[in-house]
Amino acid sequence: MSAPILNQPGSWRKVRLTEVAELNPRRFNDSVTDDTLVSFVPMKAVEEESGRLDPSTAKPWSTVKKGYTPFQDGDVIFAKITPCMENGKYAVARGLHGGKAAGSTEFHVFRPSSELDPQFLLYFLFGPDVRRAARLNMRGAAGQLRVPPLFFEDLQFPLPPLDEQRKIVAEIEKQFTRLEAGVAGLRRVQAKLKRYRAAVLKAACEGKLVPTEAELARQEGRTYETGAELLERILTERRQKWNGKGKYKEPAKTDVKNLSELPEGWSWATAEQICQFITKGTTPRADKLHSGSGEVRFLKVYNLTFTGRLDHNYKPVFIDRKTHDGELARSKVKSGDVLINIVGPPLGQVAIVPDDVPEANINQAIARFTPLDGVSNHFLSTALRSKSVMSWAIKRAKTTAGQANLTLELCRALPVPLPPLAEQQRIVAEVERRLSVAEELEAVLNANVQRATRLRQSILQRAFEGKLASRYD
Repeated sequence: MSAPILNQPGSWRKVRLTEVAELNPRRFNDSVTDDTLVSFVPMKAVEEESGRLDPSTAKPWSTVKKGYTPFQDGDVIFAKITPCMENGKYAVARGLHGGKAAGSTEFHVFRPSSELDPQFLLYFLFGPDVRRAARLNMRGAAGQLRVPPLFFEDLQFPLPPLDEQRKIVAEIEKQFTRLEAGVAGLRRVQAKLKRYRAAVLKAACEGKLVPTEAELARQEGRTYETGAELLERILTERRQKWNGKGKYKEPAKTDVKNLSELPEGWSWATAEQICQFITKGTTPRADKLHSGSGEVRFLKVYNLTFTGRLDHNYKPVFIDRKTHDGELARSKVKSGDVLINIVGPPLGQVAIVPDDVPEANINQAIARFTPLDGVSNHFLSTALRSKSVMSWAIKRAKTTAGQANLTLELCRALPVPLPPLAEQQRIVAEVERRLSVAEELEAVLNANVQRATRLRQSILQRAFEGKLASRYD
């Protein structure tokens, strides 16, 4: 199945793409010696959607002439493997060392003939019809799907005269420049919102968001239960309710030596001191998991968010009741539990299990915190999302091959600021108020970014129908 070619102006020809561009040439137009420096272009050196690549890394031709894809200035490269193809890792090769490069074997290469402008070809490949058809024609195993060469050998291509191609390219770039300026503005606001959310969480955990209970108690001439007294009460009740096996073991105290000073009336506590349970999940065999529907939800990291809410309807997975109550019994969670991903990056995705999910199960990359009476689960969620708490954990996390992992021991030792309960509740209400406004604005920004993406696709589609505004005048 090829991409559909719509009606174009009468001066345009319909040709096979391979009639006007050589597919995957194996040689350069001129010779190269083993000691010649050429650009080295791995997949990560190609930007998504921009049509740009980074040619700055250079290697001797002798070290890259085998096992890599050769291309030269003026060639168009196209990522053939998922998800790079869908993400738009395509580019015109420009500014290469000596005009030559070796790149990832996951690139298809097009060498345009004298009839074809490389940028015109690139915009054609970016078009929604081509990308949709390429996705449908991918072959291979899941996670290793690739666009085969045959797709391009059969692909019909609209070919205007060369001077018209260049006018179309100029018009596309003029409209894209305006569009990208708007998107850049949206991205700046998104970045500011991210900093604002971090600032709100930081202020919440430093006692700077609402009046402290100590301040209010002085103004009102009353006493109050301090964070230290609350912690002592929690530990006493925890001790009294112990019904586990063996002798009761007191949770370790917080080492406050390197921690910041807290407001009056607050106390540092370890997560273990203020939680009934801290445990992690287990992932069963693949045949135990069912998509679409089932008896008990099985939660993965992608269901957690940085907003503290559980997105349990995203890519839902289920297990049966027997598995939930049997081999995964230790992985159970219930409404009100606080969940956090312990495998990253990024770490710090947190969610509270909502009331409409009375019970669920979690995989091994998620830890469960069940706070004791006297600790608001929403305040604990706020603390776990704050940079001050998570940076403590990240500094101590075990990192393997760039992947950071929090152990259960680290989770239990997490230092959590503990205000009086009434102050926790006021902090939570103020955090919710401020961040809900930020979330509403974020939704508007995301919608506009998506609209810009659709506009970009519309510009390309109209361009290759010969209908772009101004008719290239």
